[in-house]
Amino acid sequence: MSEHDNDNTFRWYVIHTYSGYENKVKKDIENMVANRSLQSKIGIVDVPVEKVVEVKENGQRKEVERKKFPGYVLLKMIMDDETWYVIRNTRGVTSFVGPASKPVPLSEDEVESMGLEKGEIIDTNIKVGDTVQLTEGGFKDSIGTVSEVNVQKRTIKVLIQVFGRETPMELDFGQVQLLD
Repeated sequence: MSEHDNDNTFRWYVIHTYSGYENKVKKDIENMVANRSLQSKIGIVDVPVEKVVEVKENGQRKEVERKKFPGYVLLKMIMDDETWYVIRNTRGVTSFVGPASKPVPLSEDEVESMGLEKGEIIDTNIKVGDTVQLTEGGFKDSIGTVSEVNVQKRTIKVLIQVFGRETPMELDFGQVQLLD
């Protein structure tokens, strides 16, 4: 029997990274998941950020994004020997949070208090091929075609025209409106 529980349940785990490498580690893990077709085992790779207002010396206020947990990346995944190995051997990852040989998943209370899951399931009737309008962001009011739907991550990929080129954008369900 392996040292990792193979119960096929998605749970939140925390990995420690070298400071400043959080986004690089996130990108590397996402690339590895795609290259090794591990989407069924590693669902969400997250570096939570929050918007804070910084006050400069001249009194000017500026809203900036700051990492909520510097030095950490959060993963919603199924822990087994394969996923443990892939994550553990990602450049920039120092360890899983928990005893050395046994990563410990976050409790439901920890997940909720960290704001990782709000508990509500967003039921979307948006599907590949639908036409949607962006409701926020720099391309607000642009119209595009849905090319991918990821219910687990609550995101969709939309192809919109930017400077005459079809450009893919990954958006949250709440950032688009379905057009008839």
